[in-house]
Amino acid sequence: MDSQSESVRKILTELGETWAVVGLSANEARAAYGVAATLQRHGKRIVPVHPKAETVHGEQGYPSLDAIPFDVDVVDVFVRSDLAGEVADEAVAIGAKAVWFQLGVVDEAAYDRVRAAGLEMVMDRCPAIEYKSLS
Repeated sequence: MDSQSESVRKILTELGETWAVVGLSANEARAAYGVAATLQRHGKRIVPVHPKAETVHGEQGYPSLDAIPFDVDVVDVFVRSDLAGEVADEAVAIGAKAVWFQLGVVDEAAYDRVRAAGLEMVMDRCPAIEYKSLS
């Protein structure tokens, strides 16, 4: 099993009860909306993080990671690759246990920084898809 597959398993089954979903808005057409619903179905608490700070799936939104007034386990990143590294660094700064870059989100340097900081890291994968492969 490659290290990403091991991280996927660990994040989905052991680490992540509270997931900050960066880029999550009330726009039902966006992938983040459906993935957040899947995370909730699997018993995860989702925290929308978006400049609009909208309430999504019944959960209060926040404009940034550092505005969340409680601990976050996993930061799930639905932003463009060129913005993802900054989000990853913020995830490390707030004390998250893991960072998850969604499908199509790739930043090798950020991946290396997050791993060097001791966090689990998954890149270019989707938890909604990965849940299916766990069962």
